[in-house]
Amino acid sequence: MLYCKKIGIKVNMDTKKNFSGLILIVTLFLYNFSVHGQQIVGHWKTIDDETKKERSIVEIYKVGDHYAGKIIKLQRDLDDDPDPICDSCSPDDSRYLQKIIGMEIIKDMILDLSSNEYVNGTILDPENGNEYQCKLWLSEEGTLKVRGYIAFFYRTQTWLPVSNPN
Repeated sequence: MLYCKKIGIKVNMDTKKNFSGLILIVTLFLYNFSVHGQQIVGHWKTIDDETKKERSIVEIYKVGDHYAGKIIKLQRDLDDDPDPICDSCSPDDSRYLQKIIGMEIIKDMILDLSSNEYVNGTILDPENGNEYQCKLWLSEEGTLKVRGYIAFFYRTQTWLPVSNPN
């Protein structure tokens, strides 16, 4: 009998079949921890709260032990500037007058393992230049919930996964 304290299971090692089962359990256990926190990495479609139309594609990526996100594509109407700048950003912000496409709008997110949420970061709304505290989490449906908040006031958006951002 083998007892593994880390994963809290007892395994009878009398046969190769049981050994194969142990290998499967350990592999699944290690896989779970290797991808834990990586689920939000990728491309996400943002949807306008009012019009329900696609607004942009945001790429979320890992930087060290933090997560960040940048706009890689904007969905624009014909009469809109095809390559806008953040003229609403604060002049003290390094993103002031920078192009919105390529702009990092999500910064410093950290995975909280106890809640499986990404917290302690910020998100910028380049349309109004406001930066908010941010929390991200995956829904059971595989969408990304994005909450921007100031004190007790918040707004939550649902972003959709995108397999091919082009």
